[in-house]
Amino acid sequence: MTFACGLYDRMISLRTGEVQPEGIDLNFINVDNPRELFDRMVGKLEFDASEMSSSEYVSRFAAGDCPFVALPVFASRVFRHGFIAVDNRVIRSPKDLEGKRIGVQLYTMTAAIWIRGLLQHQYGVDLSTIQWVEGAMETPTRHGSPTVLPPLRPVSIVPNNSGKSLSRLLEDGEIAATIGADLPSAYGKNPHVQRLFPDFRTTEKDYYRSTGIFPIMHLIVLRRDFHEKYPFAATSLYQAFCASKALAFKKMRYLGTLRYMLPWMTADLDEIEEVFGGDPWPYGIEPNRVALEALVQYLLDQSMIAKPIRVDDLFVPVYGGS
Repeated sequence: MTFACGLYDRMISLRTGEVQPEGIDLNFINVDNPRELFDRMVGKLEFDASEMSSSEYVSRFAAGDCPFVALPVFASRVFRHGFIAVDNRVIRSPKDLEGKRIGVQLYTMTAAIWIRGLLQHQYGVDLSTIQWVEGAMETPTRHGSPTVLPPLRPVSIVPNNSGKSLSRLLEDGEIAATIGADLPSAYGKNPHVQRLFPDFRTTEKDYYRSTGIFPIMHLIVLRRDFHEKYPFAATSLYQAFCASKALAFKKMRYLGTLRYMLPWMTADLDEIEEVFGGDPWPYGIEPNRVALEALVQYLLDQSMIAKPIRVDDLFVPVYGGS
């Protein structure tokens, strides 16, 4: 079975063979560029299973154009308050974003869905007043892909045809902010380019404590025809993903020699325990219901799906694991 994914700590044991899914000879194919991976899976059905954009999967599921089934395994999660860069000469608070031009790598990307959702629901930003300038953060090229479904209703999106990167547009005052999966390179170099939330770590911890949401970026999909041919594979894989994650978390706690280049990882682990009270990266539907329902609501608000979807319907049944 071919499985393509980024080589995250929670996946390494599947790559090394320390964890093996029962009944499956797993060929782990490391693809570190998410957009490349999604395009290869959506456009060519190149793998039996893969990491996949959560917003892209839900949008395709809702549209009835989905050759995949999903497992409630979340390969990537990222708090996103820290990924809003602004021109501090014109933007001092979230509401200042209204009526402005904002750069985004791809309107439909999951990171942008989450950022717009939190701006709307947490800070009352009227998204309909904003014009989105779509392009690459560091080059004057398109970031998007022909495999991505467009919004269902008109949204004020224009391509970046300026010949400049989004980062340069922000420096030059031609856009007021950028959102997405990356910060612009101008951040840290140009004094006018700052984070909207400078103390983003505290802001994100408060957000989690008040909402229970740790934003989900990517999940795991199987080709539908593969799942129908080998229905046992969903549960076998789910259990293996859970075992691999548990082993990674156990090894991360070996603090005699630091496993990662994080000098204060001991303090970080204490903070994780204090904030999350246990597993910071849960799999399964129930422990992620609030985050999944928020994602569905944001996709509905932002014209990516036509009607609400029950989160239970998004995933095939799996058993065991944690």
